[in-house]
Amino acid sequence: MKKLKIGVLVSGTGTNLQSIIDNIEKGELPAEIAIVISNVEGAYALERAEKHNIKTTVIEHKGYKSREEFEKVLIEVLKKEGAGLVCLAGFMRLLSPFFLNTFKYRVMNIHPALLPSFPGVHAQKQAFDYGVKVSGCTVHFVDEGTDTGPIILQEAVKVLDDDTEESLSKRILEKEHLLYSKAINLFAEGKLEIIRRKVLISNDK
Repeated sequence: MKKLKIGVLVSGTGTNLQSIIDNIEKGELPAEIAIVISNVEGAYALERAEKHNIKTTVIEHKGYKSREEFEKVLIEVLKKEGAGLVCLAGFMRLLSPFFLNTFKYRVMNIHPALLPSFPGVHAQKQAFDYGVKVSGCTVHFVDEGTDTGPIILQEAVKVLDDDTEESLSKRILEKEHLLYSKAINLFAEGKLEIIRRKVLISNDK
């Protein structure tokens, strides 16, 4: 079976990128990272990729007059590298309908909360400050809203009485590293089907 080629978009340290790399190298994820693209020069995620001989490039959004111009270049590079799935790993830019229609239901993201609760930035802090008893993480397809796309997988993390925002965030991140690769694996095996906004997982394919 032909391996799924992934394009990963990053802006920061890239811990979720590292977990994907590790799971591929362990043979647990039948995929190949074709390209890692950062919109920020010097992002540590690029260094992570380069240590594993993965192709990287920097496309700074500040160098373009419009979001569409920036995304046209992103699309060109991703298509050139044959990316069948685009994974966001700490990519701090909202993607426009122009980009999302080009890769319809082929853009995936992970969020450190149980969506639809606590979308947007600082989700762990939002959940912690609200006083929830259970938090977690969500892998979803990206749509035009902020963390509103169809949910693929979720994993719950119990909030302990003596938790801090930092300790809760650390435990959620551990779950993220497992869940993201699991969702990518399901995509690679052709086991995900979207009906309206519900993602069905097939055991037959």
